[in-house]
Amino acid sequence: MELYDLIIIGGGPAGTAAGVYAARKRLKTLLLAETFGGQSVVSTEIQNWIGSVAISGEELALNMRKHVEAYAGDVLTMKEELAQKVEQKDGNFLVTTHKSSYTGKTILVSTGSHRRRLEAINADKFEHKGLTYCASCDGPMFEGQDLAVVGGGNAAFETAAQLLAYAKSVTLVHRSSDFHRADPITVDKVLSHPNMRALKNVDILEVTGDAFVTGMTYRNKDTSEQGTLPVTGIFIEIGQLPNTEFVKGVVELTERGQIKIDPRTQKTSTPGIWSAGDCTDVLYHQNNIAAGDAVRALEDIYVTLKAK
Repeated sequence: MELYDLIIIGGGPAGTAAGVYAARKRLKTLLLAETFGGQSVVSTEIQNWIGSVAISGEELALNMRKHVEAYAGDVLTMKEELAQKVEQKDGNFLVTTHKSSYTGKTILVSTGSHRRRLEAINADKFEHKGLTYCASCDGPMFEGQDLAVVGGGNAAFETAAQLLAYAKSVTLVHRSSDFHRADPITVDKVLSHPNMRALKNVDILEVTGDAFVTGMTYRNKDTSEQGTLPVTGIFIEIGQLPNTEFVKGVVELTERGQIKIDPRTQKTSTPGIWSAGDCTDVLYHQNNIAAGDAVRALEDIYVTLKAK
């Protein structure tokens, strides 16, 4: 079986950045990715990808793939396969996909995460038609409008604070009666804004609209009374689920399933395995951060392979 210097798992911003750097450093590399672009591939317009004023998720994914292919040459191989298992074998690593198995000296896990979906009638119907999972990507398109943020943790309050910079109003909709998952100082500061209010202890029943979102209906969990909230944008911040099932028992994970890494090097608890992007336990998750983290990992991987 062919032995690779590095196997990169994932085709989002982190995996792409790693692929470009690995190829330029002439590491014999295998990049395994079902698709390119990560979560942003479904965004109609991304306005915070550095170097592009505005770009669609589809175009960004295509550019990522082209960038890797431009440097791949005879050192980097790309395969559209889903990694299902990683295990240590004879001092190296064996990666098993739904099609085959591959051996590498080192591994970079950059499989990202997926958003926890809102469970309400028509939520899926209005995704990217007023209902979005990325305030950084889509928020500026809702300037001057009445918006809602669903969630009650720090991410929800940080999203609300970001939206308040240009929204007419923001309503935070939370299923619990308190905000114990968020920092009190953040809660107080955001809720003190004159254009901000909170709707607590409610279940969202339905997202309403025609071609685009016009509001939502909800039910108070104490009184069972139903109400409506007229908004033209709904931002979901109810958590992310890392794509790390295939490395359970191989590297150390947090309670949420995120890969624990050393932020100086991106090393995991297992020598020879690095990780970058939204599947890790870094504090902030964005495309640009994921790409930068992967570059840091590649620098450390190269040093480990070639200079030690």
